[in-house]
Amino acid sequence: MPPPIMATSKILSFTRAEFRAKVQRQIKVAAFKICTTFQPVIGKGDSRTMRAWTMYDWANSAYSLVITTAIFPLYYESAMPEKIVFWGMSFVSTALINYTGALGFLLVSAMLPLLSGIADYTNNKRRFLTFFCALGSTSCAALWFFNPDEPGAGLLFYLLALIGFWSSLVFYNAYLPEIAPPEMHNKLSARGFSMGYLGSSILLLLCLGVYFIDPGSIKLSFVLTGIWWFGFALLSLRNFPASSDKRRLESHLISKGYRELRQVWQELKTALHLKRFLQAFFIYSMGVQTVMLVAVYFGTKEISWSSDSEKQTGLIISILAIQLIAIPGAHFSAWVSKQYGNIRSLMLSNVLWMSVCIVALVISSPLHFYLTAGVVGFIMGGIQSASRATYARLLPETRDTASYFSFYEVAEKIGIVIGLFIFAILEEAGNMRISVVSLIVFFAMGIILLLRIPSKKSIETIRTSAP
Repeated sequence: MPPPIMATSKILSFTRAEFRAKVQRQIKVAAFKICTTFQPVIGKGDSRTMRAWTMYDWANSAYSLVITTAIFPLYYESAMPEKIVFWGMSFVSTALINYTGALGFLLVSAMLPLLSGIADYTNNKRRFLTFFCALGSTSCAALWFFNPDEPGAGLLFYLLALIGFWSSLVFYNAYLPEIAPPEMHNKLSARGFSMGYLGSSILLLLCLGVYFIDPGSIKLSFVLTGIWWFGFALLSLRNFPASSDKRRLESHLISKGYRELRQVWQELKTALHLKRFLQAFFIYSMGVQTVMLVAVYFGTKEISWSSDSEKQTGLIISILAIQLIAIPGAHFSAWVSKQYGNIRSLMLSNVLWMSVCIVALVISSPLHFYLTAGVVGFIMGGIQSASRATYARLLPETRDTASYFSFYEVAEKIGIVIGLFIFAILEEAGNMRISVVSLIVFFAMGIILLLRIPSKKSIETIRTSAP
């Protein structure tokens, strides 16, 4: 019976050769079914996801307070001479740091739209958010090596930390319309900023405790900031929605990301309410962000402190007051938006910012500075929270949220670049008070542009329907 024997041998040979591969395929299929069966389906309004989202604000706001606003500016102003020669050119030291910041915002504005297009095409915003979080937090820690005698490396780390922070915000903010229904945007945005203000204030107190124990350890604050940011971000990001798309990194990804971005740009050009809001946001954010970035430098130069120790203590008190008062400010803005609409809430904030700029022309005593800082904190929380929520509410139903928010972030960053350059040029030519007062123009133009937004699609549709 040779044919049957040969056939049986062939079958056994085939079974032995393919058995392992077949079993492995079956195991992979079974594992995939188990994972997909128990993987939670995350929809809008999921409480765990929204808590994780606000926790990232708790994590990354450490940079904005310690590096941008409080400890690093105080260290930089005290360690650097009034004039510095860098790359063969002479700069006012505070103007040099503003120029460095402006360069960072230019780089962010140039690369983010394309990266957001790629993130939307691959539907994997979390990967980009994680990368920029790691870049920013490690660069914060690397500021430990800042050397006033050779500031080149330190300014580079400052630049990279800035790029990491502001780039991560694009992908972070893009989650807002994905994880929350429209009626919760104002409340959740305010909650996120509140978590950020509270968390960063706690870290600042920790850094101050370390400083008072050993004044020579001020640069340890930069390391603590990097650890705080990255550590809490890891706890937060694990609960962010992951990619649900099968597309992976592949050839021509840049062109596909560009195509995704171009499609969003075409949609933006036809959406009158979005386009006009971005125009208004671009203008008034020049003033808002510039004031926030130079507030400490203003306090060190223009306020009459009785001693250096009083100056440092007073500035820290003012910064903490700004952070804590910003929490009720954010929630008050959400309430005003619910009662009168987001656009009117933003117009009120712009009027208050104009008042602050006028007051800055005449204040000189620490008491006046404290009172002004309180007003700044209240309206800072309100305008930041309302702006983000308003833009999220105006977006159409789309998965391309990162691309849409890249235009929001680019509008803000280009505005900051222009604001910082104008501020630095006026400071070089005159003084810082004239620079602050000049920001009134941005807030006045912002009010005018907000009035141009179609009321039917902005004031009525973005009015919050739930607390």
